[in-house]
Amino acid sequence: MKIAIYPGSFDPITNGHLDIIERGRRLFDHLMVAVAVNSAKSGLFNFQERMDLIKEVTSRMPNVEVVSFKGLLVDFVEEKKAIAVIRGLRAVTDFDYEYAMYQMNNEMSKTFDTIFLLASGEYSYLSSTIIKEYARYGRSVAAFTPRPVSEALLKKFGHDG
Repeated sequence: MKIAIYPGSFDPITNGHLDIIERGRRLFDHLMVAVAVNSAKSGLFNFQERMDLIKEVTSRMPNVEVVSFKGLLVDFVEEKKAIAVIRGLRAVTDFDYEYAMYQMNNEMSKTFDTIFLLASGEYSYLSSTIIKEYARYGRSVAAFTPRPVSEALLKKFGHDG
């Protein structure tokens, strides 16, 4: 079975993330959406909220599994015997960081490769940070996130939605 891992913090998951998940799951037999446990980074949504939202919005995707990991991604990928890591690229600025990560992971392990998927045009400008900022001021972000995420964001900021 060809396994790929799509790692991230997903705080929160957006339609751009879902687009990468949908495309990635068509390329591999099994896709693990791997939520990073990072105690040094505090997000808007706590870890369990992020896991629950991702599970909810991917529940109809039979070859997608939502998992978590601590530590180095390279160790997690080797442990799961994945053949690829999927990363989404929105712009050239994403590439610089992602390429450096690819180089480092490649130095640490030759057991997997990194697949870069370019963001679809309608999602190329989306970021969780921007979406959170709009929701913070009570603006609907339903066009940019799955409905449960949009509702959770507005609720988190004390808006009715």
